[in-house]
Amino acid sequence: MSYVSKSLLPGERVTHETRLHKMMFALPVIAAIAGIALAYVSIPAGGALFGAAIVWVLGAWIRYVSSEFAVTDKRVIIKVGLLHRRTVEMLLIKVEAISVDQTIAGRIFGYGTIVVVGTGGTREAFENIADPLEFRRAVQAATP
Repeated sequence: MSYVSKSLLPGERVTHETRLHKMMFALPVIAAIAGIALAYVSIPAGGALFGAAIVWVLGAWIRYVSSEFAVTDKRVIIKVGLLHRRTVEMLLIKVEAISVDQTIAGRIFGYGTIVVVGTGGTREAFENIADPLEFRRAVQAATP
């Protein structure tokens, strides 16, 4: 059972969910391929690079499966991390703004950083979110 579904209030329903973007796997996979290619020239160097890339891919995968982003009819719920968990649960009426930062690659492939700004100056930034503009739109649509 996901964190979001476990933390829903009675009568609360999810209106939008998203995850981290799969682009976060691009560099580790490229490093793994480079390690395989390097192994043809030097087995120890290629093996070391490939091993490091596999650890990098595993870390990215754990981050990917342990992150949840949801908008409900009452709150914004964000959870990242497995062992070191970071959660943000903010009532929609307490959200002042959600900004979206996207690089050129982010615009092309559909990922970016969202910054949730709450009343009192609370600022929470989350990187590599899939379709951040749609997440912002869902928060704006749900805000009373």
